[in-house]
Amino acid sequence: MKFLKLAAPLVAVLAITACSAGGSSNVPTSAGTSLAGQSAFAHNIGVPEWQAKHLARPACPQVTGKPTCLALISEKNGISPLSGCNPSSTCGWTATQLETAYNLTGSLGKGKGQIVAVIEAGDDPDAATTFSTYRSTYKLGTGTLKKYNAAGQQSNYPPSCEDYGWCVETDLDIEMVSAACPKCTVYLMEGGGSSNDFETIETEAVKLGATILSNSWICYGSGDCGDPNFSNYFDTKGIAYLAASGDEAYDHIGGPSVLASVVAVGGTQLEESGSKYSETIWNDAGAGCADATEVGTAIPKPSWQKDPDCTSRTDADVSSEAGVSPGVAEYAAIYGGWFTVGGTSVASPFTAGVIGLMGNATKLNAGEGFWKLKAKKLKKELHDIKSGSDGSCGGEYLCTAGAKGSLGYKTYSGPGGWGSPNGIAAY
Repeated sequence: MKFLKLAAPLVAVLAITACSAGGSSNVPTSAGTSLAGQSAFAHNIGVPEWQAKHLARPACPQVTGKPTCLALISEKNGISPLSGCNPSSTCGWTATQLETAYNLTGSLGKGKGQIVAVIEAGDDPDAATTFSTYRSTYKLGTGTLKKYNAAGQQSNYPPSCEDYGWCVETDLDIEMVSAACPKCTVYLMEGGGSSNDFETIETEAVKLGATILSNSWICYGSGDCGDPNFSNYFDTKGIAYLAASGDEAYDHIGGPSVLASVVAVGGTQLEESGSKYSETIWNDAGAGCADATEVGTAIPKPSWQKDPDCTSRTDADVSSEAGVSPGVAEYAAIYGGWFTVGGTSVASPFTAGVIGLMGNATKLNAGEGFWKLKAKKLKKELHDIKSGSDGSCGGEYLCTAGAKGSLGYKTYSGPGGWGSPNGIAAY
C-alpha cells in the first residue's frame, strides 16, 4: 500500500484503496495539514461546500499566500474514491463526453504543433504511462509528452511529486490538455513547490517554445504570492497564460489568476440529460474583485474590463467543468488506477487545450477577447451559464449567473466568466 509523502514538515498520510477498471489502486485520501502555513480555509466564515458535505478532499496541502494546487479527489459518504469506478462510465466525465459537451469533436484534428505547458511541483516518474493509458482508453492517439525540470533539462528532476502532494494534480493536467486537444504537444514542467520555483518554470517553458501555459494552482489571499515582481513572470507578449480561479467560492481568490495578463478560468458543474448537456455555476468556483481586501494589494483593472461593480481586476474570464458531482475521470499510474477528480484544476488545462485547438495563442491578450465579444458572437461561440452562484454577494453578477437589472452585467458572472466553450471560435 502506497503512502502519499508530503513536503517536510508536512505529515505523511495513508493512501486508501481506490477504484480501477481492472483492479485496485492506492489514491491519496487527503493532503494533510501544513505545519508551516495557515490553512487555506481558516479565513473563511464557513468552508467550501465540497468540504462541508464531504464531496471531495484536496489532493494537495492547503495553505494561504503560498502555491496550493486545486485538484479535488471526489468522495461519497466520506470515502474516496468511489467504489466500482469504470473509466467508460462511472469515474466521471470521459474525454469523449467533454469533447461532445463543448462542441469540440469537429475540431479535434487541429492543434498539431501547438505546445501547452503545465506547471507542476515535483517529479512524476510515471507520467508517460499515465499519459499513454488515458489517451489509449479514450482513443486519443499516441500524443507527445515531454518532461523538463525547472532548468529546461530532460534530466535531474526534482524530488517526487508525492513529496509535494502534487501527483494527482500533475496527472490531471496532462490528461485534460489531451482531452481537449489530442494533437497538442504537452510540456510537463517540474520544479519545487515555491512561488519562486514556479516563476522560474514559467520563464523556462517560454524559452522552450511553449505558447500556452496552464497553472492549476493559486496563492489564496495574495495577488503576488509574496513577490512584488510576481506579475512579470506572466506577461510575455505572444504567450497565453491561464490560471485556475480557485475552489473556495466567492471572494477567496489570488495569484496568478487575478493578474490582468492571465486568462482566469472559473468553473461550472456539467450535467447530462439524455444526449443533451447543460451547465450551472459550480458553487465553489473562485471569483470576485481583486481589491486590496481580497489579495493584499489591489490589481489594477485592465482597460478592457468595463463591469461596474469592481474597480480592480474582475475574476474570472471564462469557465468549464470543475464540479465534483460528478468530476472528471482521471488515471494515475503512480497510484495504479482510475478515480474521480474536480476543482478549477480541471478547467484551466482543459481551456488551455481549447486554445491549442484554435491555434490563436500568440494573438491573445489575456482575457481581453472574451470581454470584447459582441452579443451575437457570445451567444454563438460560448455557452451562456444562466444559473447558479458561488456565494453571497447580494445576488449581483460577481457571484451569481443570470443576475438581472442593476445586479446584472450582460451575460457575465464572476465564477462562470463569459461562459464555457461552444466550439473553438471564441478562443
